[in-house]
Amino acid sequence: MKDMDIAIYTLTSELHDEQAVSAVTRDFLGSLGIEYDFKGSDFADYGTHALDLLYVRTGGTEGIFKRLLPDLQATSSTLSGEVGRRAKPFYLLTSGKSNSLAASMEILSYLRQNGMKGEIIHGEPAYIAHRVALLARAGEAKRQLKGCRLGIIGEPSDWLISSHADKDVVREKLGVELTSIPMQELLDSISATPMRTVDEADSSEAIRKALPGAVQIYDALKTIIRRHNLQGFTLRCFDLLSTVHNTGCLALAKLNAEGIVAGCEGDVPAMLSMKIAQALLGVSGFQANPACINPETGEMLFAHCTIPFNLVERCEFDTHFESGIGVGIRGYMKEGPVTIFKVSGDLSRCFIQEGELVRNQSKPDLCRTQQVIVLSDPSQTSYFLNNPIGNHHIILPGHHQELLTSIAANIGIM
Repeated sequence: MKDMDIAIYTLTSELHDEQAVSAVTRDFLGSLGIEYDFKGSDFADYGTHALDLLYVRTGGTEGIFKRLLPDLQATSSTLSGEVGRRAKPFYLLTSGKSNSLAASMEILSYLRQNGMKGEIIHGEPAYIAHRVALLARAGEAKRQLKGCRLGIIGEPSDWLISSHADKDVVREKLGVELTSIPMQELLDSISATPMRTVDEADSSEAIRKALPGAVQIYDALKTIIRRHNLQGFTLRCFDLLSTVHNTGCLALAKLNAEGIVAGCEGDVPAMLSMKIAQALLGVSGFQANPACINPETGEMLFAHCTIPFNLVERCEFDTHFESGIGVGIRGYMKEGPVTIFKVSGDLSRCFIQEGELVRNQSKPDLCRTQQVIVLSDPSQTSYFLNNPIGNHHIILPGHHQELLTSIAANIGIM
């Protein structure tokens, strides 16, 4: 495990022989095969790394931890710039030697009693190394989110009556700033942006006529991104149909592929889900809504008119489904493992479920990109029918439930 910012701090009872404890420490940490910065009992920079581990080396350390706790919380908040935010979880590493597991259990119980979160990391070396790697990746992703600026261009679409977000909670939990940008600012930017010639000989006449305008929207959005120093945005894209008689589907597909999270319909929770996924996995995912569900088999059909170009093996241009104008994207993602992900706007809950993309399809009566996915656990279809987080969900290539669960816990969603 390389290039992980992991720090290990120690808790040790004075009753134990330091020489013997140090020997156990060398053997135990050496068996994990991880790279780390060993801090010992110097907690001066605790809380500033992607992952800070408290290595409980012996029993009899419960009182030591209790005395240290206020300083650990203060140091972590001050040095990481998270004053006022909810405390990070405490990760208690233990070998099980010298009653260290028992002490860790007492410490974790105390944390829980006092409204704090934590986890004991204990088991075989391979398990511990794997768990530490997940937590370090989640911690690094959390650091990447801190200070991000995400734009809401226009309000959420009128039909997204549950897809708003609490800006204060988003700032507190993620360190992300949400900034509202009037739709008129984008329309003015489009008007001021020259239209470029686009050569797309293989498309229909309607698409060839629409492409220059679709690229103009892309160029105008780039101006907005630079002006507001955005790392992502969600767009009230349906307003473009009536104002500039084109769509943002092409622009969103391009921008997502370029590393700028770009969401549809002003859906803020979907945008946040995409940004979390991008920080963790390097891709923002496919924002889509379920069109059909089979509760007995776990088969679901997801569809939308845009998909990031870096997620697909090939794509075709078509018109936008609902309006029949502009440029929509029909993308074909590689069949195989996928993960469905969504966080709520108040970051109080999330949905994470793995499945298999069994086929792409191109029926004319649906949004242009269509994916048939079979959930690994068919019973999870009940979430969509009984307690969904809005309609849009994010489809990610690969199985990432364990990793997404780790960052959700780090953020405080789970």
